[in-house]
Formats: sequence, structure tokens, C-alpha cells
Amino acid sequence: MTDSATRKRNPGDGPFRIGLLILPDSNLLSMAAALDPFRAANRRAGRAVYDWQVLSPQGGMVRLTSGVEVRTAALPLHADMDLLIMVAGFRLDAHATPALRSWLRQLRARGIPYCGVAGGPWVLARAGLLNGHRATTHWEDLEAFGHAFPDLEPLPDRFVIDGPALTTGGAAPCLDLMLHLIRCHHGAELAGLVANALLYDPVDRPTPQRLVPQARLAALAPQVAQAVAIMESRLEEPPAIAEIAAEVGLSPRRLEMLFRQHLETGPGAFFLRLRLSEARRLALDTGLSVQDIALRTGFSGPSTLARAFRKGFAGSISDLRADRHQAQ
Repeated sequence: MTDSATRKRNPGDGPFRIGLLILPDSNLLSMAAALDPFRAANRRAGRAVYDWQVLSPQGGMVRLTSGVEVRTAALPLHADMDLLIMVAGFRLDAHATPALRSWLRQLRARGIPYCGVAGGPWVLARAGLLNGHRATTHWEDLEAFGHAFPDLEPLPDRFVIDGPALTTGGAAPCLDLMLHLIRCHHGAELAGLVANALLYDPVDRPTPQRLVPQARLAALAPQVAQAVAIMESRLEEPPAIAEIAAEVGLSPRRLEMLFRQHLETGPGAFFLRLRLSEARRLALDTGLSVQDIALRTGFSGPSTLARAFRKGFAGSISDLRADRHQAQ
């Protein structure tokens, strides 16, 4: 299904109009990732293919987490744009006011697509705009996101596009999403020129977020980082947790304590999430049978994988593939 946010632009079309809604306590990197690709696209295209206005609920100067202040215009009474991108960060209880949620709901009524960045998906969900949609947020918060909003389907992807609802798990995935939109609107050549200008190698399709990014691994207890590396390298023949603990020089109980301290989950649950994440990637990116996917992710057979997959993602591999085929 093609939505207006991703529809190809014709040469005679005017600039694609973006409302960039910045909430206080957002981070500068997320704001830049949401805006700077479009600035670069205008420069590389040699004309204004994108236009934007930076907004906030009250207008005026908005202070970001870095201390930088951004000048904004107040939200218009009636939204008139091609896409609303909302960047949010901390103190969502204070910033997701009833008035803001009410304003956001008019987007749906007016047929305007909306995108949530960083804390943005949480605000969109509070406004009811993600009900019945697939959506993502940062991997650390994904389980809580699904529990808080049972009417949406949480996915561990870097970004998700489901009809008018666009969501992304953070600043770098936001950059992937904006480059994807440029590709949809104006083709691969312009998107490639923008990516090259930003010295960035984009991910152009929804892919799972790493459960523990490489930069974070370095900050973990060495034994936890070693255990994660062992898990990532042995998905096909997963060793027992006791075996992993022995390899990193710990007792199973001590490994459990360190995982909960650093990753807020036990090693067994973490290992299962790794395997299911890889199974989902294989389901989306390859034509492998469920039998082969089960073998590559350490499940004893298709039925065992199917039960774990349904529990982890609230659906089957065939459902996932059918949804992806319909969306293309």
C-alpha cells in the first residue's frame, strides 16, 4: 500500500512540506537527523524539493537536552502540511499535554501522515494515532511500549512505515528513514547523493535494531560483553547458559545477576530475543523456509520456532511475509 508520505513526487509538484515539531527536552542529534537530510536534498537537487517549518506547542525558544535553544513557531490552529515529524525526548508526561494530543489527532482527520522520532512514538501512541498500526521505538523501551499501548503492534525494526504512521527507534534510524523518504520521493540517485554528502551508509529497508549496539557493548562488564559475543556467534547451535557462564569464568547465578544489572533481563531471555530477531530478519530478507530458519536460529524444528515467534511478535512468519508483500 502506498501512502502519501512515501508517494513518488512528480517534476511539477511543489516542495514537500514538512512540519518539524520539537518538544522540550529533545536531543539535538534526533532533530538534526530529522531535518538535515532534507536541507542536503535541496542543495543536491539545486532547487527546493522540500520545505519545512520548525514548530513547538507554544512557539518561541525550545531548550534541548544539550542546552541549545531552537527558535520555533507555534502550532497552527489547523495543520496544513505533507508530513508532521515530531521529535520528543524526556519528561513526556509533562509535554504530551491534552491540548497537544488533541492537535495531533486532527492530523488523522485531515489525512496528514505523522512521524515519531526518539520519544515521539510514545506521544503519538498517547494520542491514539498508533492504534491498529505497527510501530517501533528504542529497543530498550520496546517491551514497555507494547505493554503500555496494547492496541499497537511493536516491532524491533530501526524504522517502521505503516500507512500514515511512521516511527523510528532513535537518531541514526531516523536518518535511515529520512533517506528512505527521499528515495521514495525523488529516486535512488538523489538519496545516494545526500547519503554521500552526510558520509552515511543508510539502511534502506526496515531491519532489526541490534539488541546491544557495539558502542554499548564496550561499556558493559567484560563478562557480559563476552557472553553476548558468544551468543551472537552461536545462534545455530545455542549453548546452554551454564556453558556460556563457564566460558566467561562465572557461575550461572553470577552471570544472571550481571545481565539483569546491565541489560535488565536474564541471559536466557536475552539469548532467545537474539535468536528471534535473527529469525525475523531471515523471514523478511530471504526466501528461506521456516524449517531452514529454525535450523539457522537454533530451534529444534518449525513448530518450536512458530510457538516462540508468535509469542515474541504476536504473529506468524507467514503473516509477517504476507504483510510485507502487501505493503510493497
